[in-house]
Amino acid sequence: MNCTLHDLKQIQSYGQTPEAIEQQIEHFVQGFPPVLLVNAATVENHGIQRFSKEQINRLANDFDERISQLKVVLFVPASGAASRMFKSLFAFLNEQEDSRDIRQFIENIRQFAFYKDLADVFRKAGKDIEKATPEELIAFLLEKKGLNYGNLPKGLLRFHRYSDGNRFAVEEHLVEGAHYGKSSDNKVFIHFTVSPEHQDDFEKTIISVLKKYETTYAVDYKIAFSQQKSSTDTIAVNLDNTPFRNADGTLLFRPAGHGALIENLNDIDADIIFIKNIDNVVPDRLKPETILYKKALGGLLVNIIDEIKNLLNTLQHHPQKGIKETTAFIEKSLYLQLPDTFKTLSEQEKVKFLTHFLSRPVRICGMVKNEGEPGGGPFFVSDTEGNISLQIVESSQIDIKNAQQSSIAKSATHFNPVDLVCSVKDHEGNRFDLRQFVDPKTGFISEKSKDGKPLKAQELPGLWNGTMAHWITMFVETPLITFNPVKTVNDLLREEHSK
Repeated sequence: MNCTLHDLKQIQSYGQTPEAIEQQIEHFVQGFPPVLLVNAATVENHGIQRFSKEQINRLANDFDERISQLKVVLFVPASGAASRMFKSLFAFLNEQEDSRDIRQFIENIRQFAFYKDLADVFRKAGKDIEKATPEELIAFLLEKKGLNYGNLPKGLLRFHRYSDGNRFAVEEHLVEGAHYGKSSDNKVFIHFTVSPEHQDDFEKTIISVLKKYETTYAVDYKIAFSQQKSSTDTIAVNLDNTPFRNADGTLLFRPAGHGALIENLNDIDADIIFIKNIDNVVPDRLKPETILYKKALGGLLVNIIDEIKNLLNTLQHHPQKGIKETTAFIEKSLYLQLPDTFKTLSEQEKVKFLTHFLSRPVRICGMVKNEGEPGGGPFFVSDTEGNISLQIVESSQIDIKNAQQSSIAKSATHFNPVDLVCSVKDHEGNRFDLRQFVDPKTGFISEKSKDGKPLKAQELPGLWNGTMAHWITMFVETPLITFNPVKTVNDLLREEHSK
């Protein structure tokens, strides 16, 4: 692109370079290649590990025994707006579009955890909520004159009812963290990624309840916040791939999706990081199963880390034995096949190859049976050199026009609920640079609009997709009860959230 001096200053203000922008535009021109699926990862082909209840309990105990030696951080992406939760309500308010969703919402309005707050804003406005019309109820819920829920992130919405006060979604993460993230000195580290306009509200909300939970669970919370870095934004283009310009002539940069959060994750000093979405929480009565499986995934991870450390030591000091044991680990624990060319390597070359293979971040990913929920799935994937790895793949990454690839995609038995536990340090305790393990070819293009003009936007590889493509990965089956996201407001009426 031809940069003006003003363009250059704007690009630099985003912490980027003209060369990086050229690369982004090249992605628009060339597109991103689809992933090459080899097979769906299933329990039957060992792509997904299934453990007995006894094994789960044992792994959870392993984690409990090791947590005192580790710094554990809970990482919660919480910047997403809640506006999509209220799509049907907005349609009703703006277009008087009645629907079954609207009727369900109105008929059950008193069952929501936010009802008391809603009644209070009616009272302050000199109105009686019992006499409110459906239009008034929805307007006071969504708009600034009321609770303003249509403009808030999910973390700041009241999700669940309790006898001692109804909880915001963000509060449930504080409670969960006290059960599986507590260190030996009773500290609980939780990191929320938030949007700039809502950080103050998050801080105020958490401060208002922190002492209550610190007293209840005898913990000391260490809460941190970060925002998606502007240096990860990507340039938008017109449909002919020329830079899109705002009305004032400036270039348009857009947030590049949750894959940009790898920068935030990379800044965290921790041994173990749990990743979970802000809206996937349940009331206390359902938490024990979630906590058990969180600990079990953590226990499996610390066991894998120990094994990798031992294997690297053996490779260094006893190469022949190390090659044999590492090969067995890759094939029998990770259920991956080494490339055919591995057999032709010398002993020294094999040691180098295997050392490189093991010297990577590790992630254990919970997977739940697919019962129609949207979400990325677990697959065996081949790269351009024929190396097979386990990956979480989104539908947008698959060439569904290819009959074989489409057939493999449809054969997936599980999907990704975003339930990850990650090891981000090497065997000597040094932090990995997580940005070095991203597959930049796994982004995607989407069509958007601004000021009535169509444009193309570019998202970076997803946080648990291409951004972690070069990590060591294991998939573990977890029960469906551990996955209870709130995608629409009426999801809060489901038994898992309302009783």
